[in-house]
Parts: sequence; C-alpha cells; structure tokens
Amino acid sequence: MKLDRDRARRAFAAYAANYNAGDAKVALKISHTYRVAALCERIARSLPLEEPEVDLAWLCGLLHDIGRFEQLRRYGTFNDAESIDHAACSAEVLFGEGHIRDYLDEPDEDAVLETAIRWHSAYRIPEGLSARTQRFCHILRDADKIDILRVNVEVPLEDIYNVSTEALRRSAVTPAVLESFYARHCVLRTLKRTPADNVVGHASLVYELVYPESLRIAAEQGWLWKLLDFHTENAETAAVFAAMRQSMRDWLDATLQDSPKGVQ
Repeated sequence: MKLDRDRARRAFAAYAANYNAGDAKVALKISHTYRVAALCERIARSLPLEEPEVDLAWLCGLLHDIGRFEQLRRYGTFNDAESIDHAACSAEVLFGEGHIRDYLDEPDEDAVLETAIRWHSAYRIPEGLSARTQRFCHILRDADKIDILRVNVEVPLEDIYNVSTEALRRSAVTPAVLESFYARHCVLRTLKRTPADNVVGHASLVYELVYPESLRIAAEQGWLWKLLDFHTENAETAAVFAAMRQSMRDWLDATLQDSPKGVQ
C-alpha cells in the first residue's frame, strides 16, 4: 500500500469541514482522531512493522471515528446506546458510501481497514480473523482506549456522563464494578449503576490493552492517574479510589517488567 499522508489529512479535513467545527463535540472528535492516528503509529513502530504497515496503522486511526460526525448530526449525542453504533457508521461512510477512495486509490487494504474500523469499539473482536487483521484491530483498539483516558480527564465528567456535579461527587462504586476491576477485567456496561462506576469502567480499559508499548504510553501520559484521582465528597468512595489507584500502579509495574519492548 502506498499512502500519501498529506492527501489523507486533506481528505479528512474536507470531510470534517462539512460539520460545525465551532461545536465543542465536533472539535473534540477532530482532535481525538489525530491523536489516535499518532498513537497507532507509535504502537506499530514498537512491534516493529515495515513502513507500509505503519502507514496502514496510522490510517486506521485517522478513519476510525469518521462516523461520529454523522452520529452527532443525526442524534445530537455520542452515546451509541441512545443512537447508533458509531463504528458501524464509520464503516458505512467509508465503504458503503465510497469515501475510502478519497484516501486511497487502490482497494488492496480495504478488508483490513473495514474490519479494524468496524470492530474498534466492540467488547471483543470476532473470532477467525487472520493474524495480520487481528494485529491492526488490536493496534487501533489500544490507541483508542489510551486516548479515551485523556478525553475523560480533559472533558468535564458531568458532560460525559450527563450528571450533576453533586451526583458525581457523592456517588459510590457498585460492588460488582469493584469486583470486576480487581479481577483485571474491563467493566461491562451492564454492571454500571452510578457515575463513579463510569469512571472505574474507563480506567479498567487499561486491562484490555494488548501491546507493551500501549501500557507504557498509558502509564507515562498520566491521564490514567488523573482519572483515578477522582474528586469525591464521599469518604468511602475516596478510599476505594485510592486503593484502586495503587493497585493499578502495582499491576502496571509488574506487567511491564515482565513484558520486554517489542513483544507481540
């Protein structure tokens, strides 16, 4: 695959220009897109992969959330449960409507791109994918999860979870959510009952990261620690988060010591 990154950037900017860049949610998705593309490139280089493969990983990141703009225009929300599957919408915009040709002339990598984009937000990717396709799915999913940590720190949690500051700061962590966290699992959406549960759920995304470089990025960027430094007026919740924060640090330290650079 021969990728002209400047062309790809121009095509993405032209598509996004059809939407209101003055809307904070649109601006958020534009900045998120560029960060995820850069993270995909960094993870790909750590494996290591040849330059065309690195370009493909970068392009996965650039295109993964293109359906978010239509989702927001049609439904006024980024909440998939209240609207549409944004990953499926991204795949439809690119491959159903043919916009992928704005980025690439040749269709050689269409199948890999579509699969990675379509499944990037799913709880699990489908079984039976080739090892190569799985790799690009995992690179994209890792990069997206890493930047979601940042978004949950930079954007007020009240806006993300649609709750009042009072409700957020007084909320407790549900026992089932806490149990999932300590089992080192990504917290299922169905387990979440409180605003604090949502915070735990986003922090638990780290347990799903596949590549050592992804874990290093999550640890070094600091967004994870800021997320777990949850501001609460509930003394029990404060103690729970302090314990989770230390547990996460211990787990990351141990995991990275056992995972030499370049594994997988």
